Amino acid sequence: MSAADVTATHDAHDTVEAALRAQLGRALGGTRGIVEAAVPTIAFTVMWVSTNQLKPSLIVSVAAAVVLLLVRLLQRSTPQFVINSLVGIAVGAFFATRSGDAKDYFLPGILYNAAYAGAMLVSIVTRWPVVGFLIGSVTGDPTAWHRDPGMVRLCSKLTWLLMLPCLIRVLVQLPLYMFDQVVTLGVTKIALGWPLQVAGLAAMVWVLARGRTPLQSTAG
Repeated sequence: MSAADVTATHDAHDTVEAALRAQLGRALGGTRGIVEAAVPTIAFTVMWVSTNQLKPSLIVSVAAAVVLLLVRLLQRSTPQFVINSLVGIAVGAFFATRSGDAKDYFLPGILYNAAYAGAMLVSIVTRWPVVGFLIGSVTGDPTAWHRDPGMVRLCSKLTWLLMLPCLIRVLVQLPLYMFDQVVTLGVTKIALGWPLQVAGLAAMVWVLARGRTPLQSTAG
């Protein structure tokens, strides 16, 4: 983050909690980013239910993501979240096409959530919770927060809340994957996608709303 970005953050937010709430909101891409992430999965699932054919389902899913990307480009708004979604869809399509099994469309998402949850758990156990680095991104010093035990505890609590949706997705979707429940996988991917993420974010905002930690730049 540049000095100008740090200054802008200080102008907009005077507490760590307020800055983190803003950062978390941007990380999700707002309501539009959340909806865009769900649309291709909805398209795949609906097409699969209608045809029980892998190839048409993949084509419709990818086409939906491409349309969303074109809309973003035409509006000259950031395509970051659509591109992220498109990459995920492309990886899922590769897995499914290679195996010929529709359930493998969902395998990369399960693996991603498992890896993400594992990484966050390691960060908590080692007392370097990943949310702490969000604080570093808005204060200009990536590690200064770690010198405050209270801040480490707060960031650990927030990281648990950030990790919980990923863990729930794995615990629910992995058995469905193992038992070839393609339609249920599609439904749970949607149900445990943005609704669960929003619930986790709401819990984090609730925790953050209780604190008033002054935001101090350590960038010099």
